[in-house]
Amino acid sequence: MKVWIPHEQGRPLMGELPATVMVEVATDLAAAPDDPGGVEFWVPPFLAQDEAVKMAARLPDLRVIQLLSAGADAWVGRTPDGVTLCDARGVHDSSTAEWVLAAILAHVRAFPQFARAQARHEWSYAAATPTDELAGKRVLIVGAGSIGAAIAARLEPFEVEITRVARTGRPAEGVHGVSELPALLPSADVVVVVVPLTDQTRGLVDADFLAALPDDALLVNAARGPVADTDALVAALGTGRLRAALDVTEPEPLPAGHPLWDMPNVLLTPHVAGSVRGLLPRAYRLAGEQVRRLADGRPLVNEVVDGY
Repeated sequence: MKVWIPHEQGRPLMGELPATVMVEVATDLAAAPDDPGGVEFWVPPFLAQDEAVKMAARLPDLRVIQLLSAGADAWVGRTPDGVTLCDARGVHDSSTAEWVLAAILAHVRAFPQFARAQARHEWSYAAATPTDELAGKRVLIVGAGSIGAAIAARLEPFEVEITRVARTGRPAEGVHGVSELPALLPSADVVVVVVPLTDQTRGLVDADFLAALPDDALLVNAARGPVADTDALVAALGTGRLRAALDVTEPEPLPAGHPLWDMPNVLLTPHVAGSVRGLLPRAYRLAGEQVRRLADGRPLVNEVVDGY
């Protein structure tokens, strides 16, 4: 079995593989390391988009695509017939949850405001205190997968009230359905969005969603940019009534002249929630296990069905 991976350091991270497995490094998709014939298992580059999707069609023997990302929106419905698509569910739980916690805490403790004051060499104690606090906040997590669960687990010690929402409600687990959002949003101090991008979630955060939030609520988007309607987001944030922490935007990268850059109530990071030093070790452990499963004829994990 021939396996293509995008990082040389991925070889040892995959662990021991069957003797029948040959691993090749395909960092540059424009310069394949060998004849693409015989490649049965492929790990595309992290956050690869159209170029990688087109490459899949040029691998005639491909059986499995194992993503390094938790999101599979660029691939759903575009993989060749007979090819199994698997995401990296579980790999990004800790890193994304850390980013969400950092973003929330930065906002409630006014760190962006203090950072701007530091750049101006201003000791802004009188103007910036007292700050808000996380304790006692009502946090609504929209997305009840493994990342949502990791966020909830890390929030619990902060003395907050957590409500979780999924595509379909799970009353026995205390998880609400997405249809209940209109009733839940008005009481949320913080809304964290970590849903996959699908036809159902595209534009989920629209004008009505934002209008339902109470004054001074914080929206945290760690999902995908198109989950939020950018025009509606800019309009709502432009009033100063709401705040936002965004790791993703639409479009992405965000153009230099976009109004989101200069809004004092917006914290922007360039899609880095999952980009941590532990990414590759976790991702390649998963890839190695998937290769062993395929070689042994065992079921794969993390198969993507209908975008989930």
